[in-house]
Amino acid sequence: MKIKIARYMGKEVTQKEDIEYEVSLSDATLLEVLNEIKTKQDATLSYSSGCRSSICGSCSMRVNGREVLACAYKVKDGDFVEPMKNSPLIRDLVVDMDRAYEFNAKAKAWQSSIKKGVRLSQENQMLNELQSDCILCGSCYSVCPVYAVNDEFLGPFALTRVWKYISDKRESEPQSKIDAIQTNGVWDCTLCNECTLVCPQGISSKTDIEKLRIRSVASGYSDPSFATSFGSFGGASFDGSPSF
Repeated sequence: MKIKIARYMGKEVTQKEDIEYEVSLSDATLLEVLNEIKTKQDATLSYSSGCRSSICGSCSMRVNGREVLACAYKVKDGDFVEPMKNSPLIRDLVVDMDRAYEFNAKAKAWQSSIKKGVRLSQENQMLNELQSDCILCGSCYSVCPVYAVNDEFLGPFALTRVWKYISDKRESEPQSKIDAIQTNGVWDCTLCNECTLVCPQGISSKTDIEKLRIRSVASGYSDPSFATSFGSFGGASFDGSPSF
């Protein structure tokens, strides 16, 4: 079985070469193949891994243009492996996820002080049960097309975590989180659903963002592009008065 791996070398990690490797493994995960190559063929190959159980999210990378977890993906002959997008490259298949994590802080994607005396029903717990399964792999961050035009976009990675916390009945400051995601946040998403398709945990960030938009409207916010696009129509303003 042969696979190609995008190798990035040189002092500035700008020298790219797609190198083909052949291994005799069958029915193997990508991580097993990478380990085989590194230990027996090319010790310079760099990649990240951790739990080997699809829990830590550290082995995320792209195969044939799609984000996967190396420890879960079964390799096929002719596969092309490359690093995640939208994150600074460190070497080969290793990227720096610090910027992605920084968006969590900008979006206030954390639990604020908890309301005392609030008990969660089973229904309350199910509101964000799936979002709590996020393994921080960054696949949704990598696949998001918005970063091509707005590198300050908070992104599905952070926004789905915001929904996790504001949907928690114990959260004491949900409004502050809604306020934090209005700029470069919920209204910048194109709702393309690519984030949902690559999430190894089946989390739909698109759905979470739609819920955040509903909460935003309930708080008095609206899509800023709506007024720009439809504020003037046919020579008249939105309220029917002439516009010049």
